[in-house]
Amino acid sequence: MDLTDETHEDLDLLLRSGGIKLGPAQRGRLEWLVGQYGAPILDLTSDGRRNGVIILREPLSGAAAELFYRSLNPGCAVVIPASENPGFDFLKSKLTEFGTVGPCGADGPHEMWWGGIGWSKFLTAADASTARPRIVSCYPRGADATAAFALRHSLERFDLACHIEPIDTQIGDRMLCFEKAEFMLRMWNKYREPLLFVEVDASLREAPLLPSFLGCDVALHKWNRWEMSARVLYLGRTARAEMLLRAWQQLGASYPAIWEGYLLDQAWSLTSSQVPLDTVWLPRSYHSLKGDLGAMRATILHDRQTTTLDLGPDPGFAGIARTARRAGRTCARDAFMVMTTKAATGNGIAVILRNVAASDAGAVAATVEAVTGAYAADCGGYDRLELSLCAWQDDIGAAREAAALARHRILEIAPGQRIANDFFAAHASDQAVMTARHLFP
Repeated sequence: MDLTDETHEDLDLLLRSGGIKLGPAQRGRLEWLVGQYGAPILDLTSDGRRNGVIILREPLSGAAAELFYRSLNPGCAVVIPASENPGFDFLKSKLTEFGTVGPCGADGPHEMWWGGIGWSKFLTAADASTARPRIVSCYPRGADATAAFALRHSLERFDLACHIEPIDTQIGDRMLCFEKAEFMLRMWNKYREPLLFVEVDASLREAPLLPSFLGCDVALHKWNRWEMSARVLYLGRTARAEMLLRAWQQLGASYPAIWEGYLLDQAWSLTSSQVPLDTVWLPRSYHSLKGDLGAMRATILHDRQTTTLDLGPDPGFAGIARTARRAGRTCARDAFMVMTTKAATGNGIAVILRNVAASDAGAVAATVEAVTGAYAADCGGYDRLELSLCAWQDDIGAAREAAALARHRILEIAPGQRIANDFFAAHASDQAVMTARHLFP
């Protein structure tokens, strides 16, 4: 639904009154939600209604979050414009997570999360969608093609264009991550419509039109709410989607022994830190397994027995990423945002914002805006800024280790600390690696 000029003006006024900074991609997603759900309100300060789009600026306590959740209905959408703050994690866990839009430099320096109560509204609307993806799939050459024939047959019911083919693989009937990603790149270059990769042993029970209806860059399912699965992967026809695909392929080629889901996770983290990647987290109906209680209502049914175990083999990765990914955000080991300049000096700087979980959400958001604004105003000769958010003291070590491996200079700051526009220029002449704690006692 297209918004009227008056609605655009009202939204501008609302965002300005709330001090909310959104980049173009984030603003576009918010406008789309307003078109779907109705007029937005800020926090809980309006007339107490529980429909339309509710924009939350501050985390809610446990009891307040529970009451807020119970007051919602499927006619509501919740938008958190600074969702990188772990203070919002509890409320997110109560809601259905629809998607996230990554940060976008100084113009949109926060991650925007959006969710609600169940998928029913979108699933119903998607059934009438005219936007249709091309279904693509592949399997090792020489392997049994029965599953491929069955998948193709299930697609014929929905009159969906498809491309299913055998590919050469290095390890017999096992397909490595980079081989799947290279197949996807060929399909990207061959076709012009959005692509939906479906694992060859899956079958379609309904037309998978949800991601193309939502108009996102990328859509995938998080198994157990945290583990990114490459069994179903949607790519919209955007430069940001292509950037993620190429990052995934490059990581797969560099680390062929690592499981594809972990590499997809890292490609997502890398891409969303550099561009405002519009991600949709697909519902379980797109990743149903045989034996699931909801298998009869599945959109895509996978030929795997139901389980609650993780998909990937490495419990160490789960320990690093699980908490953050369940909240749809990056963790301390990942850069929350990457900004670059044309300086090409070869000098990078890592800014670590510490004690985020124990600090006021407004102070955290203001500090993020101050850092990104200062870098945009004067990069100080650093051609790359990596900003990491550390919820707790234990996270700082991981962030410092990652920055040291990249040979970046490291500055550590606290929420609420004054960041002047010459912040980076003032430190550029000092060649020693030190923390801002030492500079600002």
